[in-house]
Amino acid sequence: MAVLNVNPTRMELTNLKRKLTTARRGHKLLKDKRDELMRRFLDLVRENKALRIEVEEDIRKANIAMETARSTMNDKALDVALMLPTQEMSLDISEKNVMSVLIPVFDINLRTANENDIYSYGFALTPGELDDAVKAFSDVMPKLLKLAEVEKSCQLMASEIEKTRRRVNALEHVMIPQYEETIRYITMKLDENERSTTTRLMKVKDMMLAQAHNYN
Repeated sequence: MAVLNVNPTRMELTNLKRKLTTARRGHKLLKDKRDELMRRFLDLVRENKALRIEVEEDIRKANIAMETARSTMNDKALDVALMLPTQEMSLDISEKNVMSVLIPVFDINLRTANENDIYSYGFALTPGELDDAVKAFSDVMPKLLKLAEVEKSCQLMASEIEKTRRRVNALEHVMIPQYEETIRYITMKLDENERSTTTRLMKVKDMMLAQAHNYN
């Protein structure tokens, strides 16, 4: 591991030791964040899988119900029956902070709370199979939006896990080893300088003693 391009001084050694302590603390915090993100991500993946299976099954049943309704009425009568819906749905989108990841939260708002408002036609002129189809599609819509919310949350969390993993690896395999190697290098240089200084002082002392003896 290459050392950093720094001057081998005691001040630089102190700064590097402080940076190394900070890097190690940051490494631990990022590892803890990565592990917690992974735990929550796996929970979301399991929820997403179960919800997708449920939604696909509900949509399959709703399509079967609609095909049954089509078989009992002509296309024009079906178009007229569904032409003017009485119920309206709107969506409020907010965000929730989960481990520094802003995941979406979908809130469904209906124009009225009356369950019968999903039927935009009179019951007397339409078959019961159409009622079943409309009810099936109405029931699956909240689940479909929940599935979209969970899948988007999984994508965002996976992206954050990857970024956190790269930061952990950079600290663990690049920055921390560089700091440690540079600290060893500076320490070695300072020790060499100290030994050289001691050797010079001893030589100066010997020279001064020799001169003192000559004077005597």
